[in-house]
Amino acid sequence: MEMDFERCYRAVDSRDQRFDGWFYTGVTSTGIYCRPSCPATTPKRQNVRFFPSAAAAQGAGLRACRRCRPDATPGSPQWDVRADVVGRAIRLIADGVVDRDGVPGLASRLGYTERHLHRMLSAEMGAGPLALARAQRAQTARILIETTDLGMAEIAFAAGFGSVRQFNDTLREVYASAPSDLRTARGRQQAPAGAGTIALRLAYRPPLHAQALLDFLAARALPGVEEVRDGTYHRGLLLPHGIGQVALTPADGYVAATLRLADLRDLAPAVARCRRLLDLDADPAAVDATLAADPALAPAVAAEPGIRIPRAVDGFELAVRAIIGQQISVTSARTTLTRLLASARVDHEVIANGTGVSRQQLHDHRGEGGPGEAGEGGGAGELGWLRGFLSAEEVLGVPDSGFGMPVGRRETLRGLARAVVDGSVDFAAGVDRAETVRRLLALPGIGPWTANYLAMRAFGDPDVLLSTDLAVRRGAAALGLPATPTTLDGYADRWRPWRSYATIRLWRAA
Repeated sequence: MEMDFERCYRAVDSRDQRFDGWFYTGVTSTGIYCRPSCPATTPKRQNVRFFPSAAAAQGAGLRACRRCRPDATPGSPQWDVRADVVGRAIRLIADGVVDRDGVPGLASRLGYTERHLHRMLSAEMGAGPLALARAQRAQTARILIETTDLGMAEIAFAAGFGSVRQFNDTLREVYASAPSDLRTARGRQQAPAGAGTIALRLAYRPPLHAQALLDFLAARALPGVEEVRDGTYHRGLLLPHGIGQVALTPADGYVAATLRLADLRDLAPAVARCRRLLDLDADPAAVDATLAADPALAPAVAAEPGIRIPRAVDGFELAVRAIIGQQISVTSARTTLTRLLASARVDHEVIANGTGVSRQQLHDHRGEGGPGEAGEGGGAGELGWLRGFLSAEEVLGVPDSGFGMPVGRRETLRGLARAVVDGSVDFAAGVDRAETVRRLLALPGIGPWTANYLAMRAFGDPDVLLSTDLAVRRGAAALGLPATPTTLDGYADRWRPWRSYATIRLWRAA
């Protein structure tokens, strides 16, 4: 959003939670920066500056408020909506690309020079890619300090810092506290039991219709990969440095997350993927206001505010699901996927993004006695071990008999897997949506429905209407809307730029 002083100041004065993550309030008289909803006394106008990112506030020499924890706000929804270079860069930084590949790797993925990328990010975010990644490292470090009993040196490198000195200096600058003081402030709270176990809270902008998300995920849950139990969604993860598992429990004002990671360097990517999965950075007030302006959708919006888009932790996984699910029921697709998983994992290793993790490593990571209970903010009890979905390499290794589907669909899956392995199709967080859809459509067996479905759920495009989808058309008919693809497309212009959310509501109406 534009940093209009009056608009921002009114949001701060009213402590409006809807603006948390959109901007940050710097108070020059105290040297701190806050979220707009900070409960502290509203600062005087002459002492206030507004920043588009926490990194920009830190660059101005301000430290994070200890009361409102501005680094723990939901992310700005514009980075999910926007498909331009800055939006793509922000999503990649959140996924840990700078920590893994440096700024050159980020610039290479985006197709720009480092200098030009720095200029674009500085113009819109008030900070360059290194400063933005540094702010994320500080938040990751704070989570590890407060939720684990790891030594400070281990935390420094797990959070992505190049040295312990850099770690100490950054935390003193950002939080005005030494790392040891942050742990002391935790008091007697026990860290979650189990090696690599971290409990934290994922903030969101209310309202959140959590049951709709859980219902959607439960209907499609694959044995050994994910499950919904007692109001908690559990699933295995394939992450840049290894395997992991998460339990997500929606609560009032946050989603409690209990993560178990083979490599703690994967904390930031795991958090980013969980937020994407549940669409936690969305702005439901803006979405619902647009959709409720249509009398046909207004009753549904009033009855179920805060409907989100169930997205994905792994774009390739969702592509496989979409291809298998073409023209068959959810139940049939689930059966076929379960058979494919079972066939692929016979005498195979679990592969995480090209890094082999042997069955013995998986056994060792389970630990003695199983995982422990969640700490404060956790939502899961004991977690059974779940594994991530298949990698592209594993799909290519499945014999013909393991697919259990028509030859054409089997070869479509193999063609997609080859395209992912050779790099011609990428499902990373910061891909160019339009270009990736074009490349998907060029693959034999992938048509507009599949490509647009992936644009909505894998790439986070908020403005996709699946007008040819049978369930969408049935939902439209149930609400008295035009039910043919052409007429529904024309009618749906009034739902822009939130047609993806309208698609979810039409599915529910069906």
